[in-house]
Amino acid sequence: MVQRLLEPGEIEALDHTAIPRLLLPQPGSLYTARAERLRQLAANNIKGIPVDEALASYVKLMAELVQAQADVVKTLLPAGIPLPPDDEMKVAHEHNMPVLPATGKRPAEWRAVFAAILDKLDAQAADQPQLTNALVALRALTDAQLEGAADAVLGDFAEGIDPLHAPFVAAALQVTWSVMAAQLDERWAQPLMTGTLCPVCGSHPVASVIRIGGQSQGYRYLHCAVCASEWHMVRVKCSCCESNAKIAYQGLTPADADPVAENVAAAKEGKTLNKANDPTRVARAETCDECHTYRKIFNQEHDYNVDPLADDLASLVLDVLVSELGYARASGNPLLRLGSPA
Repeated sequence: MVQRLLEPGEIEALDHTAIPRLLLPQPGSLYTARAERLRQLAANNIKGIPVDEALASYVKLMAELVQAQADVVKTLLPAGIPLPPDDEMKVAHEHNMPVLPATGKRPAEWRAVFAAILDKLDAQAADQPQLTNALVALRALTDAQLEGAADAVLGDFAEGIDPLHAPFVAAALQVTWSVMAAQLDERWAQPLMTGTLCPVCGSHPVASVIRIGGQSQGYRYLHCAVCASEWHMVRVKCSCCESNAKIAYQGLTPADADPVAENVAAAKEGKTLNKANDPTRVARAETCDECHTYRKIFNQEHDYNVDPLADDLASLVLDVLVSELGYARASGNPLLRLGSPA
């Protein structure tokens, strides 16, 4: 019997019950696991994602911020945050629009979430003057200024927010939207006209991830930067322009690595190299020569504990190398405010 490889279009046409199209977030465990991942990254304990000393201190600070997110989520669950009225979600559903649009009217609860996150960070600020100063400045924002900062974060505007304040505002928005998304019946979320935006809130993905286990085994998902929902996109397809013609993968290889010698040594012992848990395949950049952008892809097959947002933040060395090749980043990371994306 001859087996035939399916083309991308055929994969997308498969029974929707065979491939989970949407994975809603589980904020009760998401932020706790992310905070621990960030601590591991800051300690340079993750093979395949080297973190230098200068970046490590920032990653460690973001671990504290994410831990604050985890602590606040515990106070929100199981009551959650009210969802929009059913009639509004029905209209969105019928017109293939996001049912919890991040650029729409924000629930008033998000400001309370913001204040609670700052309160949780007070203990960590005791011996960190810079964090203390940031918390003072953030608490001094008026409601109008805070809403403007949220507009800048969600709209990815270059103006309207201090880059140092952006991660803290983004953290509150992430908690708010992920808690709402977790309450959602996934049947409300229809595929959008473009597969590059989150079907739940309409935001850009921060990165993509290859998942393992259950029906998601081996499939690639885009991870939303705001609500943390994940939606399926076939592999070897640009998550920015949706082209699949000129895709390539750029990764990091240790300077002292010699794959040829490793293969020769394994062959002499009558063995083949184990491709699982390969550090060079944990984090790679998926580049597209059609739109000249890239977005990182993290592989759970090679590191079970990958976190798309945390690993993206810590792998800045990969951003530098890929940008030097002439590719522009497709979208930003909410925990790090750099220049405008492509």
